This record gives sequence, C-alpha cells and structure tokens, in this order.
Amino acid sequence: MILMSVLHALSIARTVLTSEQHDTHDDADSSIGTDTESSTASVSASILEYRRSQGRTYHSDKFTANYFFPNDDQQVESMDLTHHYLTLLLDGELFLAPVKIDSTQRVLDVGTGSGEFSTVPPWSSANIFAGIWAIEFADRYPNAEVVGTDLSPCQPQWVPPNLRFEIDDATQPWTWKEDYFSFIHIRYLFGAIKNWNSLFSEAYRCCSPGGWVQSGEADVTFRSDDGTTELEPVFKTYQKLFEDGSQILGNPFFVHDLQQKAFEEAGFTDVETVDYKFPIGGWPKDPKLAEVGRFVKATLENDLEGYTLMMWQDVCQWPKDEYQVFLMSLRKAIRNPKVHSYMTVRYVYGRK
Repeated sequence: MILMSVLHALSIARTVLTSEQHDTHDDADSSIGTDTESSTASVSASILEYRRSQGRTYHSDKFTANYFFPNDDQQVESMDLTHHYLTLLLDGELFLAPVKIDSTQRVLDVGTGSGEFSTVPPWSSANIFAGIWAIEFADRYPNAEVVGTDLSPCQPQWVPPNLRFEIDDATQPWTWKEDYFSFIHIRYLFGAIKNWNSLFSEAYRCCSPGGWVQSGEADVTFRSDDGTTELEPVFKTYQKLFEDGSQILGNPFFVHDLQQKAFEEAGFTDVETVDYKFPIGGWPKDPKLAEVGRFVKATLENDLEGYTLMMWQDVCQWPKDEYQVFLMSLRKAIRNPKVHSYMTVRYVYGRK
C-alpha cells in the first residue's frame, strides 16, 4: 500500500503542478546559493547544453565525468524511488556513520541528483524530487549547513533554508577548503568514477578532523540464493552490458572492493563496512524486505531505458534493432514471480 501511495503521489504531483500557471522561474533561480569560501562553478550556458540521445538528456559534456544516467524527469522519479527504498532498508535512517549533527556542522552531499534545468519548468515534478537526500537531511537537521553538488543544475521548487545546491564535478580536484565539512555523504556514483582513490582522497582532505565520510554503492548484478536467476538468461546480457561498458569507459560499475580499499588508502580510521541485499519484487517473507523489493521493482520498471540506453547504443554500440527485445525480456524477467532475485548495496564509512 505504501508503494502505491508513493507512486500515486508522483502522478498527482506531475498532473496538478503542471496544470498550475506559475511565473516563478526567477524565484526558482534564487535557490542556487553562492559561497564566498568556495569557487565551485556557477550556472553557465555550456553547463545547460545537455547531451541528447534517443530522446533522453544527459549532463553537459563540459565535464570530464561521463555519467550514464539521464538527468530528465523520468529518471529523477526513479531516483526518488531509489532514495525511498534505501531509506526503508536503513530503517528510516539517512546514514549509518555515528555522526552527531549540531549547529556548527557543514554537510556535503556528493552527486545529489538533479532535475532537467533548461526544459523542465520549475513546477515540474522533477523539481520536487531533485536532491532528495540533501533536502530530507536539511529538513531533519535544520541547524546544519548542507550543500548538494551534481554535474547538472539542481533547481527544486522548494528547499530548506539551510540547504543550497551547486554544480561541481567530483572527479576533479574539489574546490572546497581543507577540513571544511563535518560529514560527507556519497551515494550511487558507480559507473561515474575512474579513480576511487582520488575521490576519497579529496573527501578526506575536505573532511574536518573527527568528521565522517560515508559511501553507499550498489552492485548491479542480479543474484539469487536459490539459483532462480538462471531461469532468465537476459540477466546475463544485462551483466555483460555493464562489464563491457566498464571496460570501454574505464569507469568501474562493480566497485564494492574499491570502496573499502580507497577509504583505507585515503587515511580514514574506524572504517566500517555494511552490506545489504535488496530484493527485486515482493517475494521475501520478511515484510520490510518485501516492501523494499516492491520499491526496487518499481524503480527499475519506471526507467529500464534510462539505466541501459546509453550503455547499449552509445557506449557498447550493440545492435540497435535488438535493444527493444532486450528491454522486453528484462521487464519480463523482473516480473517473473518464480525468480527470487536481489542486488546488493555496500555502505562504507570512516572517520578522519
């Protein structure tokens, strides 16, 4: 029932808000803050020149990072569902690290998520759900100063007063001062980072002494403990798509071992690693995992194309006439009640 309520809310938000006649574009622009202590990039024409492929939009090629997720409305809705199932998985918590939030702390959310800035109007549902972890964190901890960064402009219609969004490429040297943030949150950057050691080295530099950094990354492999994933050969095609794409891009998609190693090499102490399974579908007997699984399934079904289109056609350049058959087979496999599949997510956190 919760799943249907959230999906219904997404539909209502899109229908109602887009029907309203707003003239709030100038007001929305004010939600991008400035920081005199930072030289993070501001919005420019080149940043708003999104790459387009098969009707989908991706971040500007101004950046060296080559992120494979789109930044349009449909993908942002999947990002919202992803945030929800991960929060369910963590029993309602936004992080695992033993962080104590007070009024003196600055918090950074790297890869915060984005809504399409140039073509989606400020009243679109994409603008409601962009940067959702940062928005929820800032709302829960109103005395903390929160910054969310992403490759694409993030312009939600409403943000808490203690939150601002900035455009930045996390694969480049960070523009923040040393010892600046008390907590740095990084999530779901698999496939976007060439050098994980460099990423966490920068996080370590910008983290204040005694502060914490947390990383959460999924493994996109469809697994099963009872062998039922073997019933659907398309799962192996999906796996090979990301394996081949990883080799071509030079960006690893299977990063769990890299996460932990990079934390240790960066110099963090008290490093902890926590692994979770998240099912695809409501097949688990455990009520919480069944609810998580329903959201995971909804996330995938909402935008299977967004997760695979760039990899299939632009990166791997596999036969275009086979792509729709692949999507149909993958959708059927995800819906197969005989398959008890899951993926995994690894959280690693450490203290400076």
